[in-house]
Amino acid sequence: MSETATESRSNATEYTVSEISGALKRTVEDAFGNVRVRGEISGYRGPHSSGHAYFALKDDRARIDAVVWKTTMSRLKFRPEEGMEVIASGRLTTYPGKSNYQIVIDNLEPAGAGALMALLEERKRRLQAEGLFDAGRKRRLPFMPKVIGVVTSPTGSVIRDIIHRIKDRFPLHVLVWPVRVQGETTAKEVTAAVNGFNALTWDGPIRQPDLLIVARGGGSLEDLWGFNDEGLARAVAASGIPVISAVGHETDTTLIDFVADMRAPTPTGAAEIAVPVRADLEATLASLGARLNACASRHLERKRQAVRAAARALPSPDQLLALPRRRFDDATSRLGRGLTVNIERKRATLERQRLTPATLSRRLNEARTLTGRDIARARAAFFAIVRERRARFKRTQVRLSPAPIERRQRQQADALAGLRRRQDQAVARQLDRLRAALTQADRLLSTLSHKAVLARGFALVKDADGAVIKRVAELAPGAALQLEFADGTAEAIATSGGARPKLAAKSPAKAKEPGNQGSLF
Repeated sequence: MSETATESRSNATEYTVSEISGALKRTVEDAFGNVRVRGEISGYRGPHSSGHAYFALKDDRARIDAVVWKTTMSRLKFRPEEGMEVIASGRLTTYPGKSNYQIVIDNLEPAGAGALMALLEERKRRLQAEGLFDAGRKRRLPFMPKVIGVVTSPTGSVIRDIIHRIKDRFPLHVLVWPVRVQGETTAKEVTAAVNGFNALTWDGPIRQPDLLIVARGGGSLEDLWGFNDEGLARAVAASGIPVISAVGHETDTTLIDFVADMRAPTPTGAAEIAVPVRADLEATLASLGARLNACASRHLERKRQAVRAAARALPSPDQLLALPRRRFDDATSRLGRGLTVNIERKRATLERQRLTPATLSRRLNEARTLTGRDIARARAAFFAIVRERRARFKRTQVRLSPAPIERRQRQQADALAGLRRRQDQAVARQLDRLRAALTQADRLLSTLSHKAVLARGFALVKDADGAVIKRVAELAPGAALQLEFADGTAEAIATSGGARPKLAAKSPAKAKEPGNQGSLF
């Protein structure tokens, strides 16, 4: 009775847990085989060791687990990041091991350009707060590099344009580090290239470049997204080699443009910034050399003139020797009388002294005694002087060593190197000032020229003498006119004056035929 009662209470079919999980999996996959889900990435920690990525998509009210398999990760155009709003395309499925559902993502794209721009602005604010955009940390580019490293695609037109422009301006050695400039691996490859160039040494088999150029052609925000990578920006900021960013066209802006030492509007512009024009430098050096020679010649001529003027102011040799000659003559005239007087005095002194053998002996003994004493003193003085000189020589020998001379030589070499650097900097500043003045003059000429006005469809009216006619009142019926257009001139005749005329001018092609004149109707 009890078994019969138990069976009668429930007529539902029994399923195993695996059967229920399989049925739910098939139902979910059939109903949501291909969906697009918009949400914010949450819990993203990068690819797993297996290469797969696990995270979640959420909005303000719900959350769904997501997985991107390894093969799909390699095809994504950009790398997912925490907090990024995306649109995920894929299929829903269940994971029986945890009794939950998830979306297997086949394609992932940002939720519009606004999301990418918001992410880019957030990165810019963070890096700017760290001081990576400060102008004070950016280095001056070398004025005349010997080796230039270029990080770009080896097959595009960018590298050909850069090499061609460098060859035209100042031929030098160019090292190319080939990378992909679009796709998911762009940031990783370009970062490795920048770090690789910095790892080279000056005396290695491949010399370290003096300047780096990171270049790519123009494209959309998504195409250039690899150059907005934070890791790449930090690598460029930490580079010990000055870096020129030449990514995209002039209107394109990437994150490395702010951290690089110089931003170029185009890759070709980067080549122009990197090297000077060799012909201009040679002309400048020739001009400076000529000025130096002329200055030296003028200086020598002024010194010669000063010497000649000083020579004219000096007295003649006769004038200089006149007084000494007079004194010599006076002394000569007094010399004879002085000798006679001196002889008389000596004779008188000798006559007063009586010379005897005892006197001579006594004087000889006194002289011998004095001489012996002087010899002893001289010997003692000699040995004292020798000892003093030997001690002084030893002290001087201790002080004399090549170290002070070498130290002074190094100081003079450093001073000479500093003067050379100051000379190079002065030449560079002068060239920059002249280049800026020429550019400003060219812009002013383009602004004031009437050619740009003619190119917009206007015409310049002149009379037969070439004078410009500004008002209708200046016209006379039957007057010959010249109409200047942007691509040529045409002849015309005024049919009336004092009022707005109706003009008919020849086409530019017919205006070139001799004798073919237009008419005004």
